Amino acid sequence: MKSTPDNFKSREFLTQHIADTLAFYEPNIDDEHGGFYQNFSDNGEVFDKHTRHLVSSTRFVFNYARAYQTFNDEKYLNRVKSGIEFIRKHHLVEQTGGYNWLLKVENGQATVLDNTNHCYGFAFVILAYSWAYRAGVTEAREYLNDTFQTMETHFWDAKAGLYKDQHNSDFTKCDSYRGQNANMHTCEALIAAYEATKDEIFLNRALTLADNMVNRQANLMGGLIWEHYDINWQVDLEYNKDDPKNLFRPWGFQPGHQTEWSKLLMFLNKHKPQKWLIERAQALFDNSIDVAWDKQHDGICYGFAPDKTICDDDKYFWVQAETLCCAAYLYQATGDEKYQQWYDKIWQYSWQHLVDHQYGAWFRILTADNKKIDTMKSPIGKTDYHTMGACFDVLELLK
Repeated sequence: MKSTPDNFKSREFLTQHIADTLAFYEPNIDDEHGGFYQNFSDNGEVFDKHTRHLVSSTRFVFNYARAYQTFNDEKYLNRVKSGIEFIRKHHLVEQTGGYNWLLKVENGQATVLDNTNHCYGFAFVILAYSWAYRAGVTEAREYLNDTFQTMETHFWDAKAGLYKDQHNSDFTKCDSYRGQNANMHTCEALIAAYEATKDEIFLNRALTLADNMVNRQANLMGGLIWEHYDINWQVDLEYNKDDPKNLFRPWGFQPGHQTEWSKLLMFLNKHKPQKWLIERAQALFDNSIDVAWDKQHDGICYGFAPDKTICDDDKYFWVQAETLCCAAYLYQATGDEKYQQWYDKIWQYSWQHLVDHQYGAWFRILTADNKKIDTMKSPIGKTDYHTMGACFDVLELLK
């Protein structure tokens, strides 16, 4: 293991860690026919060249747009353009405005494996377009507006002030499931859209989502945010109870989602300072980290039940990354030293156990006692968007 850095919040450390993570993907990321390979083993080799997921296609655009802004290297801008072109050519369904969820690609030819329209996927499409626009891809502004309007038409639940979750391919059938995860990432995307365009409609909608989810919906469960709801936005305690490790819809309270919402509240507070944003951000962080921190093996556990018992004690990379980023923002806003201590403590844990000091990037999941579960460092969905995103966001505090 590399020696532990003296200061996890220095510009030099954070910039170098981003560079080291990008270097993991560098040799094998590009498909010569356009877009990106999306499944990487621990050593950086591609273990599946064909499967392409909308979430990975968009998250890689985010990664390279922010890399271009940080390092001013044209190869990153070229990847942003390649990524946007792939999304428009293969994921976008022009007739409906939908986006294919899952593809099989061979020699540049895509076969659709799943054409379900997920709000979660649309959120990352907006995120990708927003960051591409900031990187100088001017046409992404029109793409962003079109995507927002499609969401307005098909996903927006005006009565609830939140987004529905899932439609079939032509938007003729809406699933009854409602969830917080899609709304959280839509909030994130809308903040990015506002920062890219300065259009208040995006900021106001992001604030509406945050208010309804972290106040009204959280009040249904004693102040923390439950993952799953029925069609009337009432808590569904049974959904995926038998599938607690579901990639996008896990059961239980997700401490990583509590702190991710907390981070988003801090982002909103930059633009529209309000006392409740900081108060709720602190409460979500404090009341989840106290339960989820593993006092024996360190690290933040993945999930806990309504009775505050741990229901999934695995350690996921993204949970640590989102929480340390949140801690940095809470420290800046409140000056409370405990948040700086959490920032350092989570980084220390991650540096020791999750960061791969041989090949680069972060391992995806560890057991409770911090052992790797497999050799798939970055399968579809990961892309190290959370880890590099955390570093990029903390760098913003240092400007």
